[in-house]
Amino acid sequence: MDLQLHNTLTRRKERFEPLDPQNVRMYVCGPTVYDYAHIGNARPVVVFDVLFRLLRHLYGAEHVTYARNITDVEDKIIDAARQSGETIDQVTTRTAQAYHDDMAALGAMDPTVEPRATQHIGQMIAMMETLIDKGHAYAAEGHVLFAVGSMADYGRLSGHNRDEIIAGARVEVAPYKKDPADFVLWKPSNAAQPGWDSPWGRGRPGWHIECSAMALEHLGKVFDIHGGGLDLVFPHHENEIAQSRCAHDTAEMARVWMHNGYVVVNGEKMSKSLGNFFTVRQLLEEGFRGEAIRLALLSGHYRAPLDITRDKITECKAQLDRLYGALRGVEAEPAEPPAKLLEALTDDLNTPLALAELHEVAGRLNKTADAAERQALAGVLLAGAQVLGLLGAEPEVWFHGARADGGLTAEVIEAQIAARAAARKARDFAEADRIRDDLQAAGILLDDGPQGTTWKRAG
Repeated sequence: MDLQLHNTLTRRKERFEPLDPQNVRMYVCGPTVYDYAHIGNARPVVVFDVLFRLLRHLYGAEHVTYARNITDVEDKIIDAARQSGETIDQVTTRTAQAYHDDMAALGAMDPTVEPRATQHIGQMIAMMETLIDKGHAYAAEGHVLFAVGSMADYGRLSGHNRDEIIAGARVEVAPYKKDPADFVLWKPSNAAQPGWDSPWGRGRPGWHIECSAMALEHLGKVFDIHGGGLDLVFPHHENEIAQSRCAHDTAEMARVWMHNGYVVVNGEKMSKSLGNFFTVRQLLEEGFRGEAIRLALLSGHYRAPLDITRDKITECKAQLDRLYGALRGVEAEPAEPPAKLLEALTDDLNTPLALAELHEVAGRLNKTADAAERQALAGVLLAGAQVLGLLGAEPEVWFHGARADGGLTAEVIEAQIAARAAARKARDFAEADRIRDDLQAAGILLDDGPQGTTWKRAG
């Protein structure tokens, strides 16, 4: 099955052909660990987690290497430490753990390798020395800067030319620059800032050089896929390309560049000033299920803007209730994913169409009473969901699982249902209604069916 991916560099959808099918390599820009991840930060994690799962399905799990970095040296981290009174190490340790916990709650697999910037300073310095030797960078006043004019096709990824870059005021103007468009690879550190010894004095790396060095170390000079959010196209990914290609004398850094669209809230770009800004941690603490948040992030095509609201996440929870409900009472193991689901995902990760196929299979499962057919369809549903990172819980755990907010336990709920059944049998309908209403007030919804009463949590 051919995999077609949209390449930001060429601005078209292309057939994906890995450099080495035995070692398919993907790099995705990870977090700068200074604060909790907001819902926009989570979108590329979930999108490229699906691509990681799909590549593993197509090429074999042992033949895919996924690198997602952690930026643990950056001015935002320095500012966060100053404001909180913590050390930089305390800030990065705490926020990196929170990031891992929150992304795990969204069902994201761990990447194959997770390099940290501070563990690759030597590789960054070596790359800068190479760029200087080749005339693509220069040292000035304790800084090292990339000479944009040394690269003939700088700006190809973003479509910006040098004059547009400067006119857009998207560069830092500084007297030590030979050209206003040149960007920083290394900058000096004072005594209060983190720093490392280098040929240009004690300092720290610029953001862009970090990813170039880490990608080289773990994936090589040229690899298959580089991904991230649309906001990274310029300047970050543009500058990564410049550094890596000029250091290695290669025609490309990555074969395919992929970028997910922005997350918006009620049609407006997410912003703290607008009051529509929320973190993954905040949503989880409000009682939203991580899997429902994941489904919301997959509900639109990854390249399009995605409108996320709490109502949307609630609706996705209801969708998951229907999918898990179809699996109730069926013992099955994942089989082969539905062909139409794979066709959708191999067509540039068309997750909305893939999700529609999941619902179609669930509908067929609900309609049949044949035990063998139900088991077979359940296996297909589970396999398709697995590629999307969904339906990983047992159905009864999904519906009855304990809440972290101190809600009623499954044992208490079952006891209340038994008491309600006894009251109904004794024709004490007022007591039965009281128990039902009390459970509903506690967020427990009952469903009386021919096989008895089942329940689920409303949140």
